[in-house]
Amino acid sequence: MYVRWLFAALHLLALGIGLGAIWTRGRALGGELDNDGLRRVFLADGFWGFAALLWISTGLVRAFAGLEKGTDYYLNNTMFIIKMALLGIILILEIWPMVTLIRWRVKLGRGEMLDTDAAPTMARISQAQVVLVVLMVFAATAMARGILF
Repeated sequence: MYVRWLFAALHLLALGIGLGAIWTRGRALGGELDNDGLRRVFLADGFWGFAALLWISTGLVRAFAGLEKGTDYYLNNTMFIIKMALLGIILILEIWPMVTLIRWRVKLGRGEMLDTDAAPTMARISQAQVVLVVLMVFAATAMARGILF
């Protein structure tokens, strides 16, 4: 019982960290990208990455390691499938910003100038991801309560 509770709590904490981080990253990317602005972007992005790892790892254990209702329940639940589709969209949307921000970090480490023209687009992607995370919450709570559409 305590292990189930711990994984559920960590899963929910990852949601809170991730939602705040992706919101903050989007706001920072839409602001001035001086040294402080870039520091905010990278810090928020780091929290977003940490939250994603925690969220996905605890979710996989909860769904497929027998801690919760069992794999069959999840794989046959429409809301779970919707939730995973939303996660898939979030991850696909994240590929380009993740690669771009890694490149920015490397260039800054080398003392090179950054071309930040992509920042507004990455800010919009972050905003879309915020909406998708919120939709995942609705799918998850519907799933937990047996609501099917």
